[in-house]
Amino acid sequence: MKKNVFLLVALATFFTAFISCSNDDPKTSQVEVRLVDAPGDYDAVNIDVQDVMINANDGENGWKSLGNVTPQVYDLLELTGGIDALLVDTEIPAGKISQIRLVLGDNNSIVVDGQLYPLATPSAQQSGLKLNVHQNLVGGVKYTFILDFMVDKSIVVEGNGTYSLKPTIRVITEAASGAISGMVNPFDYQVEVSAVSGEEEAITTYTNEEGKFMLHGVPAGTYSVTFTPDEASGLAPKTVEGVNSVLGENTDMGTIELVE
Repeated sequence: MKKNVFLLVALATFFTAFISCSNDDPKTSQVEVRLVDAPGDYDAVNIDVQDVMINANDGENGWKSLGNVTPQVYDLLELTGGIDALLVDTEIPAGKISQIRLVLGDNNSIVVDGQLYPLATPSAQQSGLKLNVHQNLVGGVKYTFILDFMVDKSIVVEGNGTYSLKPTIRVITEAASGAISGMVNPFDYQVEVSAVSGEEEAITTYTNEEGKFMLHGVPAGTYSVTFTPDEASGLAPKTVEGVNSVLGENTDMGTIELVE
C-alpha cells in the first residue's frame, strides 16, 4: 500500500513539473531592423517594403515573418545624415538566425533628372532579398540589424533605357560595430563623407540638409575620414586622421569646418 501511495505521489510530482516547464515562456531577444542608405546620383529611389523575415536554419522551410511590419514605400535618398527607417521592432525566441529577407512589393520607382521611371525588381518580388547574418541571439539582449542599402551599386541602367534594382546591401549588427558622426560647416552644399582604415573598402555616406552625417556599421579601428564637398560649393576637400571607432559606441567628431 505504501509503495502504491509513493508511486502515485511521484507520478503526480513528475507531471506537475512537466506541465509547469511546458508552460514557461521561452527566452526571447529584442530585435530591431533598420534601413539606411549610402546614396547614388539620383533624385529619388523609392522602395516598396512589404515584410521582413528571418531564417534560423538556412533551409527554405525555415523562413518566418517578424510580423508587425507596416508595408510602406521609402525614398532611400532620405535615409542619410543619421536618419534611418525602423522597419520592425519585436521580440523573438533567442537562438541562431542565419538570414534576413527583405520582401519588396511592386511599387518601386526611381527619379532621374525629374523624370519618374519604374524600377524593375524581379528577384525581390519573387522571393525577397536574402541577406546573410549568422547571429546567435542571447535571451534578454537587444539586437539592431542595420540594412545599409548601397544605391550607387544597386541601380542598373538597361540597354533600352529602363532601370533595374540588383541590390547591394551591407547587414550590420549594431552591437558588433560602432558609428562615426558629426556635422560640417558650411552646409549649403552636400558633402560626401568617407572613412578608410588600411586596405579596407571605404564606408561612405552624405550629409543631410542640416550638414549632419553618420557612418553606420564601422568596425572597431582607427580611420581617416575624408570630406568631399560638391564641386559647385568651391570648398576644398578635408581629411581628418586618427578617428577611432569603438564597438557599440558613436564617435562624435563635432563640427568639421570646410574652407575654400
